[in-house]
Amino acid sequence: MQSPVSEETARARWMAITGVRIAGVAMVVVGIFGLQGVFEYPEIAAYILIAVGVIDVFLVPQVMARKWRSPRE
Repeated sequence: MQSPVSEETARARWMAITGVRIAGVAMVVVGIFGLQGVFEYPEIAAYILIAVGVIDVFLVPQVMARKWRSPRE
């Protein structure tokens, strides 16, 4: 059985999950700006940024949390 992780490790993992979420939101915003014409790049790139950003906001943090979950007793 694994022992619980230290508070420092738990805090670092929480920061990593939060960072992924913030990066995902930033990607969605940049993608929307691309669709509105604020940034000049191909429209398909904007849709790809939005899709990857949504995945980063909703799916990746859950995968990370599941990987780092404490073992059940």
